[in-house]
Amino acid sequence: MNNKIHLMNNTLLNTRYVVTMILVFLFMRASLSSAEEVVVYTSVDQTFSEPILMAFQEKSGIRVKALYDVEAAKTVGLVNRLLAEKRRPKADVFWNSEVSRTIYLAKAGILAPYKSVHWEQFPQAFKDTDYLWTGFAARARVLIYNTKLLKEKDVPESIFELTGQKWKGRVTMAYPLFGTTATHIAALYSSLGKEKAESFLKRLVDNEVVVVNGNSVTRDLVVEGTVPIGFTDTDDANVAITKGSAVKIIYPDQDGFGTLIIPNTVALIKNGPNPQNGMQLVDYLLTEEVESALAFSTSAQMPLRENVQRPSSIPDISQIKAMEIDYYDVTKNIEQAGRFCQELFIK
Repeated sequence: MNNKIHLMNNTLLNTRYVVTMILVFLFMRASLSSAEEVVVYTSVDQTFSEPILMAFQEKSGIRVKALYDVEAAKTVGLVNRLLAEKRRPKADVFWNSEVSRTIYLAKAGILAPYKSVHWEQFPQAFKDTDYLWTGFAARARVLIYNTKLLKEKDVPESIFELTGQKWKGRVTMAYPLFGTTATHIAALYSSLGKEKAESFLKRLVDNEVVVVNGNSVTRDLVVEGTVPIGFTDTDDANVAITKGSAVKIIYPDQDGFGTLIIPNTVALIKNGPNPQNGMQLVDYLLTEEVESALAFSTSAQMPLRENVQRPSSIPDISQIKAMEIDYYDVTKNIEQAGRFCQELFIK
């Protein structure tokens, strides 16, 4: 009887030992897996961002888990997700295709300060003084037009011309509730004031502007000749140009208040699961290598630092008259502009 009890005790001890070792192994494997990965949320089109992220993965040995946003809800979907995950963050890095929503996250306490080794190289206007985000690789809000439907002499030089009778039903834009279009509208509030900005938007609607789901859709409508001209971003426009489509772009209001310049922004998420790996990814995204790669890619983004190699077709950012705006002020106008556009454009 005593031998049986002794045998049973040994069996239980062995079983507990095996279970303990399995749990230790699983814990170590989970810890190792976590240490070797970084989670990034990005609103940058996957076509443009994925090659950059895979290059980082190859160089660093850190596995990249990326969550991309959809075209129609650019940036907003990921911002809402980051807000929902505030207590238990799942992302380490937010690579945003614009700036205003990044500032919104900073104010909401979602971002952690991190001064990248490249921070000093970027113009002061494109970075946060508390190191919560850094801007790089900018795009511009432009007009794209079909060269088969419009002669160059007939192309408008200002966005305000598009409210004229000549352009009734012949202009397209993305819903101004998301992405860079929302930022553009908020920038108009900052630059023109609420009254003039809303008057401009009302006149666009009265002029039967064609509103669609995203800047790539506005581009495609112009390429197809459904409408002769539309609002879009330089990256979307360049995709069509590189394919040989009969389109050109205009940097509007160069003799007036200027063209809106929108940088990418990158930020570290507060209490993210892999902060050290997140810092490495932030540093990589801010390298000259990445700015140059984005310039030479079909996204055709303008480097913000000096002496970065770029195609001759991409203007130096100093050659463009930019809207003189404070991105923090633009962010303050996002909600007010959004409420107005919700009522005006969605009926």
